[in-house]
Amino acid sequence: MNQVSTQQLATWLDTTLQAQRFKDYCPNGLQVEGKASISHIITGVTATQALLEAAVAQNADAVLVHHGWFWKNENPCIVGPKRKRLALALQHNLNVFAYHLPLDAHPVLGNNAQLGRILGFEPDRDANGSPMVCGPDGLVWLGRCTPSKTLEEIGNNVCNALQRRPLIVGNPQQNIERIAWCTGGAQSMMDAAVAAGADAYLTGEASEPTFHLAQETGVAFIGAGHHATERYGVQALGSAIAQEFGIRVDFIDIDNPV
Repeated sequence: MNQVSTQQLATWLDTTLQAQRFKDYCPNGLQVEGKASISHIITGVTATQALLEAAVAQNADAVLVHHGWFWKNENPCIVGPKRKRLALALQHNLNVFAYHLPLDAHPVLGNNAQLGRILGFEPDRDANGSPMVCGPDGLVWLGRCTPSKTLEEIGNNVCNALQRRPLIVGNPQQNIERIAWCTGGAQSMMDAAVAAGADAYLTGEASEPTFHLAQETGVAFIGAGHHATERYGVQALGSAIAQEFGIRVDFIDIDNPV
């Protein structure tokens, strides 16, 4: 069975995702050190107790997620659910890798790139072929629905592709050609999508002001689920790891309706 050293994988991931480029809300990279070598990785959206238990049950050496641990402004004390998760990882010598904004932003493997592929959006690209982006850290992608669709048609497509009925604000029959999107909890970045001339903005979550902004600007809003929009980057990254190092990588979806 093929193996890769934990440090070699950590270096490859940091380099591939350009982790040092981002000022994030959490540490990116190897958050908990476990076994010195890895032959089996479990990937998932969030490093929950359930995902860790699934990794242990499959005798995995590491978990790789988008939402890891040690978030800014959270209680730093190792108590309650945090203690149970950490104790389980340490007890079974599990490596825990997590990449937040770097995994959102990667131009090929990232959550935005992969969600656009899943939903059939055509990203706008610059002269070098890089995706056109806006908003903080260039996290909001810009693109087109080709051919154009009504807001209702896009909503139905989202429902079929993500297996989740999205929250939609706007006239169902309005025509959508230019679309902006950012996975997860990026509702506060809708201003950037409006300024960029999008007809609609898609993200995972909504806040109370989101409704008013959509109503007052005429830019439709689609809330497709935080978890539902962020399942695909980590799967693409896992496939890239398996191809690069020849090790086993399995994705486990611990569903979350939020």
